[in-house]
Amino acid sequence: QIEKGVKMQKALALENLISNGIIQREETSMEKEMAGHHREYFHLGDVMYFAKKACEAVAEDEVTRRFSSEELLSWNLLSRTNANFHCVSWQVTVVWIIGILIRYCLLMPFRICLAFFSILLLVSATTVVGQFPNGSDDFPCRCRENRPRKGGICVANHTSPVDVLILASDGCYSLVGQVHGGLLGLIQKSCMQTTQHVLFERSEMKDRHLVRKREHIEDKTKLPILIFPEGTCVNNTSVMMFKKGSFEVGGTIHPVAIKYDPRFGDAFWNSTKYSMMTYTFNVMTSWAIVCNVWYLPPMVKEEEEDAVHFANRVKAVIAARGGMSILPWDGGLKRKKIKESFKEEQQKKYCQIVTENGSVGNGNVY
Repeated sequence: QIEKGVKMQKALALENLISNGIIQREETSMEKEMAGHHREYFHLGDVMYFAKKACEAVAEDEVTRRFSSEELLSWNLLSRTNANFHCVSWQVTVVWIIGILIRYCLLMPFRICLAFFSILLLVSATTVVGQFPNGSDDFPCRCRENRPRKGGICVANHTSPVDVLILASDGCYSLVGQVHGGLLGLIQKSCMQTTQHVLFERSEMKDRHLVRKREHIEDKTKLPILIFPEGTCVNNTSVMMFKKGSFEVGGTIHPVAIKYDPRFGDAFWNSTKYSMMTYTFNVMTSWAIVCNVWYLPPMVKEEEEDAVHFANRVKAVIAARGGMSILPWDGGLKRKKIKESFKEEQQKKYCQIVTENGSVGNGNVY
């Protein structure tokens, strides 16, 4: 049993090394792969390049594994992390059972009571405060270097709804996000009674959403806007494409990097797999949610720099500070199919390679 456990540990470590990019498969572009084919027309061997890329994508693509829990090098005594490790030996089984008793019989009841009381207090307090006229937004906050100021935009990578609570513990923000229902929707409605937020439906017109954000940051008396440009939760191992809309409105961007420690619990919310109640239950039965937050120096868009390049520059700074990899893919791919334009781009690239080798001039087009 001990030998079996050691083998499982080694296999898990190897998988983690591969997923973190320490052991990488060979990445070659289409041009380099087909450069050695000296021909004047379509070559049947070209099919192998596309077949190889398809097999690599099926085995392990860059996007899909970003929407599953991060693999750990060492087990944290949570069966949801690995369902087999508690069978390695009877000593480990005993420790695992003791951990279950602590988490489910001690920590979870306390956390449920605390959460119930906190939500009740939030709804009651915001209902009362919402009856008073608007006053100054000079709320007390902890003084930290590079903390977002009024009229600015706070931009951070997104892993969990807990991101908002963590940043709100240092200061007050106006939130920009999707309208939700259920428990999260109740909290959103309560917050709207005391602070002006920018909430939207995914089907809402982008132009209208852009105007609302621009109007907010132009008013220097309002709180800084908190935005998660990825538009969805990612498992905290990488930073995916930042939507350019958040960088078109102008103003000063205050980057913030958030990195969770998965050894104590998984903070990632896979919204396509778990409901908010299920996710809350998983968080409450974890050991703890531990994270590091870095407030980075403010950034502004340079002259003649478009919104896309500015977004990529901010994303690179956040990823570098948090020790996460950078991916160019849209996080929305977990909810919808890949765009046809991406497929057409690869087709055009291959067509260009074929034509540049003289196939057009010889009339051999297949």
